[in-house]
Amino acid sequence: MNAKQKKSNLAKTRVSATDDILQTYFTQIKKIPLLSFEEELELSRQIQAGDSAARQKLIEANLRLVVKIACSYKTPDVAFMDIIQEGNMGLMYATEKYDHKRHFRFSTYAHWWIRQFITRFLTNKRRAIRLPHRKEEVLRKIQQNIHALTQRLSRQPSDQEIADDLGISVEEVNFVLNMTSSQLPLEIADEEDDTLSILELHEDYTYSPECEFFRQFSRDDTLRILNRLQANEKWVLVYRFQLNGGKKCTLRNIGNKLGLSPETVRQIEIRALKKMRTHAEELRESLSAS
Repeated sequence: MNAKQKKSNLAKTRVSATDDILQTYFTQIKKIPLLSFEEELELSRQIQAGDSAARQKLIEANLRLVVKIACSYKTPDVAFMDIIQEGNMGLMYATEKYDHKRHFRFSTYAHWWIRQFITRFLTNKRRAIRLPHRKEEVLRKIQQNIHALTQRLSRQPSDQEIADDLGISVEEVNFVLNMTSSQLPLEIADEEDDTLSILELHEDYTYSPECEFFRQFSRDDTLRILNRLQANEKWVLVYRFQLNGGKKCTLRNIGNKLGLSPETVRQIEIRALKKMRTHAEELRESLSAS
């Protein structure tokens, strides 16, 4: 047997071993029962009281969720188990942030953090240039600082602001950031021939999974309450306040869509808003989370 054949056999052995590990892992997590909504809320109460066993139970019951999300990010150049493990880190972080008082499913909330951890991991994994350990530590601090400053300033901070906040030179900030710029293909195909755009993998420090989740949650809750209104009342508010994701419509635009005069639309809007005020407390509880 020549060297090439030995290398090929070794590679096949490694692939087989990896497949065995994955299969064993999948078999184990399938045995863990899923939780009801009430069980999730109760575990959250226990976690907030400092119960580590409850936290572990919530994590284990959602390991299958991580695998499901990780499948969307499978790529030949990164071990699938590594992607799963990074997703598990996001899951563990979500258990610490989850609050039963907000009354929504844990899996819906955790999805955002799992996805965030995986995409950041893939971004760093594909970095073309590896830094010395000390520079990696500086990079970690810069990343954390960028995220904190972005939230505080409501904009992307300048290199000078980052340097001042960390007490290092702006030249060092520029050097580290320039050395770690990611080189990625514009699109990365997954196993189902869907594609992930570069925007999904490039690290965005202005993006907060928690804020994005609560924004979507609040929007959905508002639409649920709108369904209690008459059809023309509902659609006037949807068009008027961009609840369908489109552009904000004028009274005339809405009238043209619904076959009504602008004045009639205005009267419908006033009536609908008065009805919505009767649900103000219910909406406030939901919107306070965002």
